[in-house]
Amino acid sequence: MEKKDFNTWLDTLSSTFITLTENQKNETLDHLISLSGAVQLRHLSNNLETLLKRDFLKLLPLELSFHLLKWLDPPTLLICCLVCKQWNKVISACTEVWQEACRSLGWQIDDTIQDTLHWKKIYLKAVKRIKQLQDKEAFETSSLIGHSARVYALYYKDGLLCTGSDDLSAKLWDVCTGQCIYGIQTHTCATVKFDEQKLVTGSFDNTIACWDWSSGAKTQHFRGHTGAVFSVDYSDELDILVSGSADFTVKVWSLSTGICLNTLTEHTEWVTKVWPIGREVNCKCLKTLAVSNDRSICLQPRLQFDGKHIVCASDLGLYQWDFASYDIIRVIRTPDSSNLSLLSQGEVFALLFDSHYLYIMDLRTEKLVGRWPLPAYRKSKRGSSFLAGETAWLNGLNGKNDTGLVFATSMPDHSIHLVLWKENG
Repeated sequence: MEKKDFNTWLDTLSSTFITLTENQKNETLDHLISLSGAVQLRHLSNNLETLLKRDFLKLLPLELSFHLLKWLDPPTLLICCLVCKQWNKVISACTEVWQEACRSLGWQIDDTIQDTLHWKKIYLKAVKRIKQLQDKEAFETSSLIGHSARVYALYYKDGLLCTGSDDLSAKLWDVCTGQCIYGIQTHTCATVKFDEQKLVTGSFDNTIACWDWSSGAKTQHFRGHTGAVFSVDYSDELDILVSGSADFTVKVWSLSTGICLNTLTEHTEWVTKVWPIGREVNCKCLKTLAVSNDRSICLQPRLQFDGKHIVCASDLGLYQWDFASYDIIRVIRTPDSSNLSLLSQGEVFALLFDSHYLYIMDLRTEKLVGRWPLPAYRKSKRGSSFLAGETAWLNGLNGKNDTGLVFATSMPDHSIHLVLWKENG
């Protein structure tokens, strides 16, 4: 057929085809396809792919593509990244999507980082770390050996662990290397706290002492309690030392002179935790916190105070009080609450333990996201023979704060068992 005649025929056919019903059009196409050979069918297939399979990520404006991608969950996005290089490039550059994905895993977000590929990499790292927690592969253990009698006092700060023992000594350890940095002769230690220059110890001999690390000399002695001193805290700025004792009292001392400034007598049991929070010496009881009016539900002898909230565990779960109003603002029902104790709590995670395991709880869902087996550690009434290590990660992981000490406890053989973060490769 000549080209001119063909064009005329095609115009007539097209005009007629347009007037057909949808079913008639379909029948016409089916008939033409049945008459077509391999060349025509291949041509039809190639053209249909172009017409029907539109790459919306390639065709849409980038801002609109980002908006659509926000509706997909991270695992689906990772699958989409495998479609082609163009999709991987667009999806990886969607910063808000990956930042939100990191937040959902309890990750801290630094909005100043604008590298478009950064947050996808961080998300992948976060997924790996959470999976390690779930699979009991996030931590590793080591031991500190050096004491010859019961280790009753532990205090951790900035990568250093101080231990006080019935062998009349206190030692300062580098947690990462396991090396003993200082070792000085003391009295029996029930509690310890230290800074760069000094060590403060509370003792079973009912006294508190201050020691110089470099020389080992006793620089101050605080006498006045009639029971073992199980808790101490101090502030150089306020020149105040506070102590809690098995004689049911709290004493406020002048740190520099050793003079007792006040004695608080409201407690009816051992005082195992104290904080100096102001210059006021003539203190009075502001509030007695209880879970029930008749005080039938016991609170565990460990609590956490950050200046805004007080958190304590009980047989019913974790209770959080607002420090300004003393109102209970949150109750977290933990599984088997009667056996779980609180080590530390942040904004995102809480660290709990019992006789057999260390637990990580996601406070947003109140679900346990990981656990780690513990050896048969030394138990004590007041619980000072174990402590949490680094706690910044409890406010959200960030890829840098999941390092160092997680948990330490004294063992029956006088060693100290350490649980540390394993490097997240």
